[in-house]
Amino acid sequence: MIDGSVIRANQCTAGYSKESNDDLGRSCGGFSTKIHALVDVLGNPVKFLLSPGNEHDITRAEELTKDLTDTKLLADKGYDFKKFVDFWGKNKCEPVIPSRSNCKEKREVDRHLYKERHLVENFFSKIKHFRRVFTRACRQERDLI
Repeated sequence: MIDGSVIRANQCTAGYSKESNDDLGRSCGGFSTKIHALVDVLGNPVKFLLSPGNEHDITRAEELTKDLTDTKLLADKGYDFKKFVDFWGKNKCEPVIPSRSNCKEKREVDRHLYKERHLVENFFSKIKHFRRVFTRACRQERDLI
C-alpha cells in the first residue's frame, strides 16, 4: 500500500538555512513536508521518502515502488495515471487503484481488497503521535530513522 500525508512545519524549522535540503514546501498555510510511505500487508513501514508539502503524491511513487515485483499495489485515486499504472504492470504488479471520475477508460477494482487500504492511513495516524514527526523537529530523512 502506498500513500502520502502532509506534516506542518513549526516556525523554528521554517527559519532554517536556505541552502539545506529541508524538503519544506510553501503553501498558503505556511511551510509543510509530505511523507510518502510504502507499507506491507500488516501496515508496517517498508520504505518512506520526504518531499516538500506542495508536491503531488505521484511524484515519488515510482521511486518508492521500483523494487516491487509480483504483488498487488493498493493506492488511492491520486495515483491513477496511465504512465505509472503501466510502469507497475511491467514489474508484474497488479495495481488496485480506483479510476478517477474524469477517466475515459474505467478500470475494474477488487473492492474487498481495496478496503484494506485503511492500514496505510492507520500507519500515518500512529506516526503522527511522535513529537519528532508532528513538530517536524528533524531536518532530513535520516533524522527520522
